[in-house]
Amino acid sequence: MSDTPTLPAEMTASVLTGVGSIVLEQRPVPQPAPDEVLVKVASVGVCGSDVHYYEHGRIGVYVVDEPLILGHELSGTIVAVGSDVDAGRVGERVAVEPQRPCRVCDFCKAGDYNLCPKMEFYATPPIDGAFCEYVVIQADFAFALPDSISDHAGALLEPLSVGIAAAQKGGIKVGDRVLVAGGGPIGIITAQVARAYGAAEVVLTDINPARRELASRYGVTRVVDPAQESLEGLDAHVFIDATGAIPAITSGIRATRPGGTVVLVGSADEIPLSVPDVAMRELNVTGTFRYTGTWPIARELVSSGQVEVDSLVTHVFGLEQVEEALSGDGSQDSLKRIVLPGVGRVEDPVAAAQGDR
Repeated sequence: MSDTPTLPAEMTASVLTGVGSIVLEQRPVPQPAPDEVLVKVASVGVCGSDVHYYEHGRIGVYVVDEPLILGHELSGTIVAVGSDVDAGRVGERVAVEPQRPCRVCDFCKAGDYNLCPKMEFYATPPIDGAFCEYVVIQADFAFALPDSISDHAGALLEPLSVGIAAAQKGGIKVGDRVLVAGGGPIGIITAQVARAYGAAEVVLTDINPARRELASRYGVTRVVDPAQESLEGLDAHVFIDATGAIPAITSGIRATRPGGTVVLVGSADEIPLSVPDVAMRELNVTGTFRYTGTWPIARELVSSGQVEVDSLVTHVFGLEQVEEALSGDGSQDSLKRIVLPGVGRVEDPVAAAQGDR
């Protein structure tokens, strides 16, 4: 490790110890391997997967069977580097791509490292995440941030990467009509990405009127209450589901034009699929699993102003309030919640979010 200012031996971490149980613990500050950097965490976004682990202790085959640090949407500052990393990077503000592929399997060599069977992904059992003061990551997965991108926005390059991966899978091109189901953070971000990729029309659906009103501020050309308005005849070139809700998926498939593409981003265990709907209209149905090579694109979309993420932040919490941040995610007044590992408590999470804009 290069010469750096003295770092503490221990850090505070917010740890999931069981379903619905979060405790603060003192953990050793991790030491960077030769190809890694040590990042002092600035901002961490709360993701739906964090909430799911907190509430249920598992997502599919991934089961929390030992204490786990949640959080995988993060930005921070490099404070130390491994022996193979340029020491000049110390002090650099970065956004972290929170994964470590093996780099040698067939998927990695083909560029599809998101499908690496040996992937180590933050906050996916048994890999710890970022609701803590320091993390390590391989140096090339720590992306330098310009001053124009805030710490919060740097953390939100992760959900933005999800939207970029969905747009890429959908093959969105100039002039397309895109249907997005879901007015949460992923849906709103994906709608913005669709416009940046050239979509002429972006229709967003959500049963929540507050979410529809919010979505209308982010370049969406039309918002629809699917409980009141049919999507039949929309003929979308691309349909992207960001809900995981069966009614949203089935109606979206019907609203996709022949030869169009359906991208499933939301998490649903099983859906009833009408094979004639897919086969006789030659729909391309695919999914997304994380992302590859999206951080440079995300950084450019934010720095150029084509995608706006800072205003999505509605609540800011300290590290002592992770349980509160997880418990309130998804409420009507909440869009994106941020945790500050360097802060103990935030007295007014809403005011703190507004003050950061």
